[in-house]
Amino acid sequence: MNPTRFRLPKAGFAGVAAAGAAALVLAGCGQAPSTGGSSGSASASNYLGCMVSDSGGFDDKSFNQSGYEGLQKAAKDLGIQEKHVQSKADTDYDPNLRSMVQAGCKLTVTVGFLLGDATKNIATANPNSHFAIIDFSDPTFPKNVKPIVYDTAQAAFLAGYLAAGTSKTGKVATFGGLNIPTVTIFMDGFADGVKYYNQKKNKNVQVLGWDKDKQDGTFVGDFKSIDKGKVLTQGFLQQGADIILPVAGPVGAGAGSAVLDAKKAGTDAKLIWVDSDGYLTAPDYKSVLLTSVQKTMANAVESVIKDDKDGKFDSTPYVGTLENGGVALAPYHDLDSTVPSDLKSEVDQLKKDIISGSVKVTSKSSPISK
Repeated sequence: MNPTRFRLPKAGFAGVAAAGAAALVLAGCGQAPSTGGSSGSASASNYLGCMVSDSGGFDDKSFNQSGYEGLQKAAKDLGIQEKHVQSKADTDYDPNLRSMVQAGCKLTVTVGFLLGDATKNIATANPNSHFAIIDFSDPTFPKNVKPIVYDTAQAAFLAGYLAAGTSKTGKVATFGGLNIPTVTIFMDGFADGVKYYNQKKNKNVQVLGWDKDKQDGTFVGDFKSIDKGKVLTQGFLQQGADIILPVAGPVGAGAGSAVLDAKKAGTDAKLIWVDSDGYLTAPDYKSVLLTSVQKTMANAVESVIKDDKDGKFDSTPYVGTLENGGVALAPYHDLDSTVPSDLKSEVDQLKKDIISGSVKVTSKSSPISK
């Protein structure tokens, strides 16, 4: 696997930063850092891992929350100390990261391209500190930065096939927060999964909201406008789509609300979540949640922290795939009975075929090339 450059625009999607500690938060930062941890060996108890969120916060039920769970898991399992700070605006990233270095963080994990420039600048200025960044890779990063990236298209491909096989109307839809690679990689995989189903079954299930060839579609314009996400979803439902995939972090709550309303009105609509297993992180929508396209960020964060604690830090990117469990399709949970057994078997086999390479999943936004 050869990581490709993920150099993204400055406005868009970001996430959690883990590692390091902040004894001092400079003026203009978000909230003061919180501290936690558990007892352990001397080396573990003296190890400080830290995290800085993006402006979405740790309770976004998606990206930041999943990363933060990894820091919490590392504190519990490894016995390390942890500190975390929540950014309220883009201008918080530099000072929040600087405060972590000043506090003596051994590893600071940042998440998302919004934190890319800040991570690069602070890491370059502090070569003895270690950093990891989720969902962003830049070949010009210094050697003390480890990217954590995901070939999300693989899991989204499964979700697209599943959606096409369960749709009653022959129309499914997706929309994003911003037209950026970490969003469109989901939409590419989803659209191709539907296309693959159509080819295999001689069907014509339509995808609303995304044109892979043109790399253009429907976007909220940010990752905060929940009401706009609801309006967009209502529009898709009115056009006949009965399965919706929002790739917009917290804005997914707007889509969930619209799908719930549709269900109450008698429409058999369903939702597919992203990043985390929405059944667990967004339980308000579990009655309409078909599945989730997951990035197992918690496991990756804990693994990178453990390696650093054990003196095994390196800058080689971690790339999450179906094969290593870095990306996955969540269980069907309460809607399991709505998925035909034959379709379940086909999705399971498709996963094996993607892992073996007999089915190729491609996206211009993929962090790897095969």
